[in-house]
Amino acid sequence: MALAGIFLLVFLLVHLGINLFLLRNDGGEWFNLAAGFMSSNYLVKIFEIFLFAAFVFHILIGIILKIQNWMARPKGYAVSGKAKTSFFSRYMIWTGLTIFVVLILHFVNFYFVKLGLVDVPAGVADKHDFFTMAVLLFSDKMYVIIYLVWLVILGLHLYHAFQSVFQTFGFNHNKYTKGLKTLGAFYAIIVTIGFMILPVYFQFFFQP
Repeated sequence: MALAGIFLLVFLLVHLGINLFLLRNDGGEWFNLAAGFMSSNYLVKIFEIFLFAAFVFHILIGIILKIQNWMARPKGYAVSGKAKTSFFSRYMIWTGLTIFVVLILHFVNFYFVKLGLVDVPAGVADKHDFFTMAVLLFSDKMYVIIYLVWLVILGLHLYHAFQSVFQTFGFNHNKYTKGLKTLGAFYAIIVTIGFMILPVYFQFFFQP
């Protein structure tokens, strides 16, 4: 699960970097070129297989581990707060499932359109016109609200996930823990705010 987590942490940075091309005032040229490359390059297609495998594996293992924890302690503590696990750790399964549900919506709006599983939205040139798809979605206030709330949940999940990955590999030590928590917070903030910039930009500053 930790290895899959590392893979996904790196992927999010790559995905954010490409998405930030949306901020260029070029009619989506750079973004569509980057998205087109990601859609057509054979190495990237192989990467997609590993990406989906990592998503599925990460989710399934997370659910299995949570069920095992529940089975190991079917009855809760008599006194609230006795567990030594952190707030983030206790709710990782729920933040993870919330992320998964909204991620499916994200796939329907973009990735499944590219695959031809979902019809191209009205006003979009073709299934490769990801820029127009993004503009239309981020013009919808309700979608933006859902997306922003989802990003906050994602940030909380990433904050704990970053620390957990290193803890799994034995970096749970007074010498490293504080620094890893700081680095994890920095990573979560950068990713969360980075993705938040996009809907805010299209809602308030974008001029077609």
